Amino acid sequence: MAGGVERALRRRIKSVQSTKKITRAMELIAASRIVRAQQRVLAARPYIDQLSAVIANLASAGAGLSHPLLETREPVSTVGFVVITADRGLCGGYNANMQRSAERAIAREQAAGRDYRLIAVGRKGGNFFRYRNYRVDAAFAGFSETPTYEDARAIAAEIMGRYESRDIDQVQLIYTHFLSLGTQRAVERTFIPLDPATILETVKTAEGGTGDSYEFEPSPEEILAELLPRYIEARLFGALLEAAASEQVARQRAMKAATDNANELIKNLNRIANRARQESITTEIMEIVGGAEGMSQAAANAHEE
Repeated sequence: MAGGVERALRRRIKSVQSTKKITRAMELIAASRIVRAQQRVLAARPYIDQLSAVIANLASAGAGLSHPLLETREPVSTVGFVVITADRGLCGGYNANMQRSAERAIAREQAAGRDYRLIAVGRKGGNFFRYRNYRVDAAFAGFSETPTYEDARAIAAEIMGRYESRDIDQVQLIYTHFLSLGTQRAVERTFIPLDPATILETVKTAEGGTGDSYEFEPSPEEILAELLPRYIEARLFGALLEAAASEQVARQRAMKAATDNANELIKNLNRIANRARQESITTEIMEIVGGAEGMSQAAANAHEE
């Protein structure tokens, strides 16, 4: 019996060791991708800052604020939610945090008597919301780890089309904000309509400020109409890049935790297997000793007879 238990434990140890090799490899892959993802985040920020500066200068040059993307609608009857999740799992609570944030936001708007439109970015989010019987109006997937500007452009076109057709009165963006390798935070931000004050604040925090003055040709209004959609695309691209970097950090942490747990489990299983082996050896020794004593006793009885 003890030998059978020991064999079962050894098989389980081998299985855990195989799983550990997989989680360790995934941890190393995620760690290598974090650096590239972080570099892409940092590389995209100057473009967004420069767009913000140009838009701010257009406003100071007399561009009106009558563009549909700057229009604040009252009352708000339908809120659109763009929820950015991952295409794959095995990244800890990354996807669950986004899903819970979106559920709370939708419940909040429904409690206020507003309808919602849900645009899921990432396969995990789309599958989750469909499974929970939410109405998914549009879904995009297949690029969560390495998003391109064309991906952001396609999503932005969907959002702006719905907003300008008045299918949506306000758009909220829910994603994971990448602050540093040690800090990522689930955030919900108003995406459309654009807030001029927010744009100006972005410019003030960026290098260079708004001290330069420009002459515009054609008119500032025409240039603003062309730049605002590009600004939406750039902001969305930045959010996709930050989400991708956060996903890799979450996956690296999850796989490291899985590898550490596998090491601990192997250690405990080895201890149990060694104990079972010792018990098996002890039982065999006792059986041998008992057999020897029995034979000695039988021989003694035979001699007396």
